[in-house]
Amino acid sequence: MSTSLENEEVKKGFQELGIEVMRRTSVSSIPPAVNGGRRRSFCSSQVELADFFSCTGVKVVAVDMPPFMQIHAVDCARKAHDSLEKFTSKTLAFTLKKEFDGVYGPAWHCIVGTSFGSFVTYSVGGFMYFSMDHKLYILLFKTTVQRAAE
Repeated sequence: MSTSLENEEVKKGFQELGIEVMRRTSVSSIPPAVNGGRRRSFCSSQVELADFFSCTGVKVVAVDMPPFMQIHAVDCARKAHDSLEKFTSKTLAFTLKKEFDGVYGPAWHCIVGTSFGSFVTYSVGGFMYFSMDHKLYILLFKTTVQRAAE
């Protein structure tokens, strides 16, 4: 996928969540005299996603998911975690599963905890494993649904 399409997906994902997106054309982290007069561009979807994740205390461990869905997963997890009066891993997992089933179709699975092992088969574009606040890990993935033969 081209960078401009990825950037548009990220922008669309932010807008769907009610977050205003302002584009930076270029940012120079090193004065021109130091880096030979060249400006270094930080305007890519990976950097924007990384900024969003770091602001929300999230570290992505592994992912095979479009940027707008990653944003949705992290935003939903953070809001659910922060709004729960008494936090339980099961409640957070249930909330994420129901949200993704409702928005992206059935067969989403979610595992939440501080220590667990897993080996899963998932649908292409439907996998994200991330941590929040360096202690809570969330595995969200989609499987295919096959109708039973009659």
